Amino acid sequence: MGDAPGRGGAQRRRLKKCGRSEKYELRPERPTSMGSLAYREDLEEEKNSAFTWELEANSRDYNSQFKEKSFLCWQRRKYKSNVIHTAKYNVFSFLPLNLYEQFHRVSNLYFLFIIILQGLPEISTLPWFTLFVPLICLLVIRATRDLVDDIGRHRSDRIINNRPCQILVGKSFLWRKWEDLNVGDVVCLHKDNIVPADLLLLASTEPSSLCYVETADIDGETNLKFRQAPPVTHHELTSIRKMASFQGKVVCEEPNSRLHHFVGCLEWNGRKHPLDIGNVLLRGCKVRNTDTCYGLVIYAGFDTKIMRNCGKIHPKRSRIDRLLNRLVALIFLSLVLISVALSLGFWFKAKEFKAKHHYVSPRHVQSVAAETFLTFWGFFILLSVMVPMAMFIMVEFIYLGNSMFINWDVQMYYEPQDVPAKARSTSLNDQLGQVGYVFSDKTGTLTQNVMTFKKCCIGGIVYGPDDEEAAPCKGSPYLWNKVADGKFPYRNAELLRAVRGRTDEAVREFWRLLAICHTVMVQEKDHQLVYQAASPDEEALVTAARNFGYVFVARTRDSITVMELGDERVYQVLAMMDFNSMRKRMSVLVRNPEGAIYLYTKGADVVIFERLSKKGMTEWTTEEALASFAEETLRTLCLAYKRVDEDTYEEWRQRHREASLRLQNRAHALHQVYEEMEEGLQLLGATAIEDRLQDGVCDTIQCLKQGNIKVWVLTGDKQETAVNIGFACQLLSENMLILEQKEITRILEAYWGSNDGLLAGQGPLQSRFLQQTKVAMVINGEFLDQLLLSLRKEPRALVRDEDVDVDVEEAWQEPGERTTNFLRAQRVSLMWRTLGTQLRGTGLGPRVKDSGARDGPEVRRERAFVELAARCQAVICCRVTPKQKALIVALVKKYQRAVTLAIGDGANDVNMIKTADIGVGLAGPEGMQAVQNSDYALAQFCFLKRLLLVHGRWSYVRVCKFLRYFVYKTLASMMAQVWFASYSGFTAQPLYEGWFLALFNLLFSTLPVLYIGLFEQDVSAERSLELPQLYIAGQKDELFNYWVFLQALAHGTATSLVNFFVTLWVSHDSAGPTSFSDYQSFSAVVALSSLLSITMEAILIIKYWTALSVLAILLSFGFYMVVTWGCQSFWLFQISPETFPFLYADRNVLSHPSILLVILLNVSLNTLPTLALRVIYQALEKPRPKEVEEAPSEDITAVEAAPYLRRESRRRRSSYAFSHREGYAELITQGTILRRAPGVDSDMLMGQIILCHEELSPSIQESPRCSRKMSFLGKTGHQHRGKVSSRDGGRAARRPQIPAGSPRGLAVRGVPGEVAGGAGGLTVVQGERAGAVGGSPAPPAARGRGGQGVPCGVTAGARGGRSGARGGGAAPPRPPTPEEQ
Repeated sequence: MGDAPGRGGAQRRRLKKCGRSEKYELRPERPTSMGSLAYREDLEEEKNSAFTWELEANSRDYNSQFKEKSFLCWQRRKYKSNVIHTAKYNVFSFLPLNLYEQFHRVSNLYFLFIIILQGLPEISTLPWFTLFVPLICLLVIRATRDLVDDIGRHRSDRIINNRPCQILVGKSFLWRKWEDLNVGDVVCLHKDNIVPADLLLLASTEPSSLCYVETADIDGETNLKFRQAPPVTHHELTSIRKMASFQGKVVCEEPNSRLHHFVGCLEWNGRKHPLDIGNVLLRGCKVRNTDTCYGLVIYAGFDTKIMRNCGKIHPKRSRIDRLLNRLVALIFLSLVLISVALSLGFWFKAKEFKAKHHYVSPRHVQSVAAETFLTFWGFFILLSVMVPMAMFIMVEFIYLGNSMFINWDVQMYYEPQDVPAKARSTSLNDQLGQVGYVFSDKTGTLTQNVMTFKKCCIGGIVYGPDDEEAAPCKGSPYLWNKVADGKFPYRNAELLRAVRGRTDEAVREFWRLLAICHTVMVQEKDHQLVYQAASPDEEALVTAARNFGYVFVARTRDSITVMELGDERVYQVLAMMDFNSMRKRMSVLVRNPEGAIYLYTKGADVVIFERLSKKGMTEWTTEEALASFAEETLRTLCLAYKRVDEDTYEEWRQRHREASLRLQNRAHALHQVYEEMEEGLQLLGATAIEDRLQDGVCDTIQCLKQGNIKVWVLTGDKQETAVNIGFACQLLSENMLILEQKEITRILEAYWGSNDGLLAGQGPLQSRFLQQTKVAMVINGEFLDQLLLSLRKEPRALVRDEDVDVDVEEAWQEPGERTTNFLRAQRVSLMWRTLGTQLRGTGLGPRVKDSGARDGPEVRRERAFVELAARCQAVICCRVTPKQKALIVALVKKYQRAVTLAIGDGANDVNMIKTADIGVGLAGPEGMQAVQNSDYALAQFCFLKRLLLVHGRWSYVRVCKFLRYFVYKTLASMMAQVWFASYSGFTAQPLYEGWFLALFNLLFSTLPVLYIGLFEQDVSAERSLELPQLYIAGQKDELFNYWVFLQALAHGTATSLVNFFVTLWVSHDSAGPTSFSDYQSFSAVVALSSLLSITMEAILIIKYWTALSVLAILLSFGFYMVVTWGCQSFWLFQISPETFPFLYADRNVLSHPSILLVILLNVSLNTLPTLALRVIYQALEKPRPKEVEEAPSEDITAVEAAPYLRRESRRRRSSYAFSHREGYAELITQGTILRRAPGVDSDMLMGQIILCHEELSPSIQESPRCSRKMSFLGKTGHQHRGKVSSRDGGRAARRPQIPAGSPRGLAVRGVPGEVAGGAGGLTVVQGERAGAVGGSPAPPAARGRGGQGVPCGVTAGARGGRSGARGGGAAPPRPPTPEEQ
């Protein structure tokens, strides 16, 4: 009962008894985590592999006795409750923890230090509260923002914890909340319920206690998975009373994050029964197609696997914020140096003053050294305004304003669901303009998760949907079909006429095949047929056949009933050859009512065309149709059939029986038998299904790629589906060289084989190779684990290990594939070696020996892999767990130093969203977990384009301009204090009036810079979307970096020099009424010159002029005039001369035209040279070179020196319409999946009464447990009990033979009895156990040891997987014998 192949294959393990304690230790044969980044976590996982998790059902007292060490000698309960707390703070921790986080900012520590200094009267130049109040305001603003975000998390936690569920209390099930669950409780779940904790499935109302679950919220897969209760609980726990008395003990591994692995045992009544992941329902799964199931809580709360994958909340800070921290430290050091220099000036001045004026020396009570020390701190406080606190306060308002603009953007409002965009974090807006990598989920993020029957080709004729404009619809064309699905969108009048005419044999067989060859189950609900498919692809195909008159009505273990254009026909199923990812096809061998035997096959085009008996005009036309379907990125499926004569079938049945009886290499033998039957087919046609993308996905990805943003798809789905979506959304193209597992291993082997490490350089490799070749990478989670850990042994170990696995894998590949794959990988490896020789020969190869020697092998391996992936235009990671998604993001952050953005819509994306620099959650059908843990919430993926290219780039431009301008204006006005010190005896006397200093950043220069931070636009939104290349500036930090900061310093310093020294030069040796050589007049002229100069600079850099910008500038001057007039009025001077000493200073200055000319001269000298330099620079600046290395041209596809690199055409891709897992055919042919008839004594807890808690929602208390009704179309169906293909299964090692005549419901020791039944309530007569062929007893079968499935789902008996007849039907799983335990 493992998970889907690929990632789900359990790793090979062995259980070892440890002495008398009878505990079991889980010992993996190879590591399973990912690189040094996860090494510590991996060690923790290995510790958690010991069988030390012990719990007893229905015994809270027993389970509460287990304790674990918490802190020092304190102990706490080992088993966590089911309460979830994802919030960062609580009532007690908010204040200290938030202050701790805020004072991690260097700027806050700097301001606190200055406030402490201002509290010392000996050195204080300003009152302490002038900085203390703004600092408190800044802390309160940021704390409020964090508090609002955390309240949202508390609200989400409360909603989840208060979800209702039914818990066994005493002898009845009562409604309780999720938070009331504890380890060891027994829970009752119904259809469409979400699993509240990790449960051991005990029983269900389905046959054989099967339970169907949807795991889209965990791994992104939309196909149904089945879980099955252990046989012992299935047979024993048949009533609520037995559930209440159940005292089984579960011993298993400690909680861990491995979603697809679980090992444990159930100890009950003196026996031990093995448990694996197939017996476990994980928290977050949704119960589907199962009326009622019962489970035992194994892990609760944060011990559950999904919560272990969720990761922790870490505070996120933007690049500019981190840069500001470093700049604050740099400014601090500069201020220290400047203060030291000015203090030394005071030292010499003081000594000179004492020497020349000895008569005043007794007045200096302190020594020169002491006065110099105090003067140092006085200068330091005076110059502390170089890091203005107003800047940090205004940044918070700018972030808030830009967040509100995102919330208010109607073009990111999704009307169908009434969901607007929402900025849940206000501190990352500027980083939206610097994203280099986008990591996207697939299911529900790129796709709508809706499969639509789009086109078909029958007999070489393509039938597409009718043009609604050319042939307006006058109603549903399927009204003649009483059981048609009214929501079926496909319409083609010509095809419908051909179907109803019954003259075209190919059309009849085409739809008959779709109605017969599948594993769909059927129910009747509200007098309508309801199909239960393992995948949406299957359901779409069967629904299409249903609407065209070929209605799948019912199935039994050995028959299938189809209503063909009103006529009921029952086909006897002779064999079902199940789909798996290596066969890439599914076949059904049936006997029709006339007695003829037909084989119906559907599968990928690459395997169907190889098995055709002839290739004529129909086949060539179909190939062209498939090529056109592939160009439209539709998921194709080829259909073929043949008639089998009786003699051929009897011979094949005998060979099939012999193959199924083999004890060794049974799966291989059966594979060859299937190959023999599936030859000489006749092509019927092809289907095309559209896995519908969300609106605008293709355009969004293209725009992001043009903006040099790399898009990686990280999905838990299978590779074929993900690759097809990659083509559909134009992430992949036909002319790309797609690197897969074997090519990547050999490329890295070539990389390590060279001494220089070809991938470690940044420039030459990229320019010599990727300019000419478009490369993409497709990998899976299992390969990722092996890749990043197996090289610990030695550099070439990876390839050797891979070669071993390839031997097993390639044994199942189609003829010719093995050689082709090897040669292709060999060529790719040779290409990399040749390229390295060329680079070294030309001297362009990077030299990284020293760095490689310093780094460990894990770091170098990780860096090599990330470098290779970063060179690719697209990367698709399939079958990855939530934890692996986060680790991939972390690797890119670590080695690429790029801003990462993760976008997803499910709980499986939460860890990735938390790990990325920016997390975007989509409000979709998978719930709100992603949104609640995200920084930004959107309704559709297409809105990401506007979020990044418009709002993100605007925010980045605004913040960068704001910061550069603020640094400039601060230096332009405050550096004059330094120049003034040399003319004031280095006494730390302020140059400006105190009120000017206090209000300069608050009123006089605030509005223009605030306008720049909130409303500035270099180009319009439409232009931003038309020119995504503009986004590259943010990725390269071009608008604000150390160089830009130094430019702002130089510009501001130059402005202060002009304002101070030009004024000083003009006023030198002047006197009289028009002179401004006095202190107050000089101060007023310099202050006014500074204010006008920085205002002119604002006018020059503003590009988006509106009425607001003009108003901001006018108001700034207005505030200056009003405040200055008030502060320099005679009335205030009379009240407090010391506080308002500048009496009429500005009025006196402005009343003389000569002084106004000096101010105009200062402003002109500051503005005109700057304007001239910018004009000259723009005229000489070269246009930005095209980023060909990041986004190669579509028409450049091959390397001249290696023409063999280009792959064969992908006209017929294997992105076939199969997304369900293997194994459903076994359940059908055994009858395991089929329901008993009402007359049969059911043992599945039906009819039990559950007491409901009256206080919880009555709407939930409606009983969903009523048994399904009999199918109204199946009541007259015939049942067949004749020849059935082999049902000897892969898990039947040492299985005792069942004597002929044994009742089917009888459970033999070690062999669970089967439950036979009819789909949708159909009656199936109980019979004897059918054997390998024709009803003979089932023989013993070989069962491999271990638990590691062969990749791609093909399992040999020796490898310990499911050996036996694939599709011929395998016996249900059984407990191992005591020897195996």
